[in-house]
Amino acid sequence: MRTKHVNVLIALAAFVLFSFSCFCISRMTQTSNQLINCRNHILEFKEKILRLKNKTERNRQELINALSKMKYEMTQRENTSTDLVEKKMNTLGKDETVSNNTFEVLKFFFPHLRKVGRIYPDVIIGKEKTGVSFALGISTVSRGNQSYLKQTLNSVVSRMTLSEEKDSVVIVSVADRNEDYLKSVVDMITKRFKRQLKSGSLEVISIPAFFYPNMLHIKQSTEDSGKLESWRIKQVLDFCFLMLYAQPKAMYYLQLEDDIIAKKRYFTKITDFVHNITSNNWFYIEFSILGFIGKLFKSEDLTDFVRFFLMFYKDKPVDLLLGDIFQVKMCNPGETPEKCAERNKQIRIRYKPSLFQHVGIQSSFSGREQYSKKI
Repeated sequence: MRTKHVNVLIALAAFVLFSFSCFCISRMTQTSNQLINCRNHILEFKEKILRLKNKTERNRQELINALSKMKYEMTQRENTSTDLVEKKMNTLGKDETVSNNTFEVLKFFFPHLRKVGRIYPDVIIGKEKTGVSFALGISTVSRGNQSYLKQTLNSVVSRMTLSEEKDSVVIVSVADRNEDYLKSVVDMITKRFKRQLKSGSLEVISIPAFFYPNMLHIKQSTEDSGKLESWRIKQVLDFCFLMLYAQPKAMYYLQLEDDIIAKKRYFTKITDFVHNITSNNWFYIEFSILGFIGKLFKSEDLTDFVRFFLMFYKDKPVDLLLGDIFQVKMCNPGETPEKCAERNKQIRIRYKPSLFQHVGIQSSFSGREQYSKKI
């Protein structure tokens, strides 16, 4: 009997051990399958990572190539702008017209220009910057062995902040047919003011010789009186051309000359003064009382000023014409001089003290010296 019980216990133990072995084998098989599946997933993931890495590398190379191309193109454009960006505008065909050409007004006053297709400066050095608040115009001609232009430009440009420089453009207009003088101006500016040329805050233009009427050449006689009259006439026309070129560039236009020194913080004082004027009904603002220096105009009014100057350019210097245009436009018929003078004070605004000092002794009129230093 005892032997029978022992056999039953041994059989039961064997069954339990067999069942446990089967269970273990089943679990091990399941675990092995899971490990195999996991390994397959890991391999698949690794393969995807490898493909993504290869794709990323290709994209990186493409991006590097694109950036290199962009950098090369930008360098080429900057080099082109710095190394005398000469644009020969007169190569346009005679029948070619430009709709918004601000110089078209000249054809009304000068019949010889009606045969010209597009009126534009012969040479432009710079980036033809537009959309700024202030355009500063400097007309220059040869003064023989003496030149004040570098000194003038240095004071005008260096006494702006970077933000002011960004919101303005200084235009040097070479109004001299002497090609050696043009070259000297270009060489000086490209060497001394390279950064300003690159940024577009400084540019140089040259007035085409065909712009001037024939009578200007006829008036040039051997007598000093005839030469002086011709010089004055040409000076008015030089200013007109420069004003028309600057008009579409900025909201305001400041007229300067090539033999002045700008005072410290002059530009900050001008912008602050203009922005603090409560009324927009001003004619022009004088930041210097001498001649045509330091006169600030609203660009939208420049065409009216130019039209008036061109009607009487043979009769008076440009600074005297400023007084005449005020009388014509602002003084009512029959009005007393006192009332007109009172209105004059309100809309011909004078800033004190002057922000520009005249320093030139050798006049642009050959053989003439001027010692006026009024500020």
